[in-house]
Amino acid sequence: MASIRHKKDTVLDAARDCVLAVGVRRTTLTDVARRAGLSRMTIYRRWPDVQSLVADLMTREWTNVVAGVAPPADGTPVRPQAVTALVAGVAALRRHPLFNKIMEVDPDVLLPYILERRGTSQDAMLRALEETLRAGHRDGTVRAGHPARQARAVLLVVQSFAMSGHIMADEDPALSAAAFDEELRQILERYLTP
Repeated sequence: MASIRHKKDTVLDAARDCVLAVGVRRTTLTDVARRAGLSRMTIYRRWPDVQSLVADLMTREWTNVVAGVAPPADGTPVRPQAVTALVAGVAALRRHPLFNKIMEVDPDVLLPYILERRGTSQDAMLRALEETLRAGHRDGTVRAGHPARQARAVLLVVQSFAMSGHIMADEDPALSAAAFDEELRQILERYLTP
């Protein structure tokens, strides 16, 4: 099992390197196999095309961002921790090299996850958000409501700040990315406060 996981990570690392070098559209499974030091057939057994490989890569990378900012379960009030973690997650995604490369060179790769269907990483985020919101309901720091609906509303807001925030920010400090992070914090606080 560890060997299979190691091989998958090796392939995903190679795919990340290829996408960072040339973008999604110019990456081939042959390039990934070469960079990973594996045969093309090894890659084709698991991923029939670059799109499925990049989808797995994005899932790994985005869920790692989410895991890196998850609020600790240490008994402190949930809402302030959750809001801080969500704002930090948007900022971390905005700095993520793979996210930036895709947004710069191949933004249409992300369109299906905005316009057509949820992806695996979005479903993982929704599960984590629902769990956090339920904990906030229990400790009284998050307003009562349907946790799945609240999680989806929060994800819609957070996703818009992550995907489109860069087109709203500019040189003026009052319109900087940090200023919009503070706006996101206010939106989430007001939405979640009982």
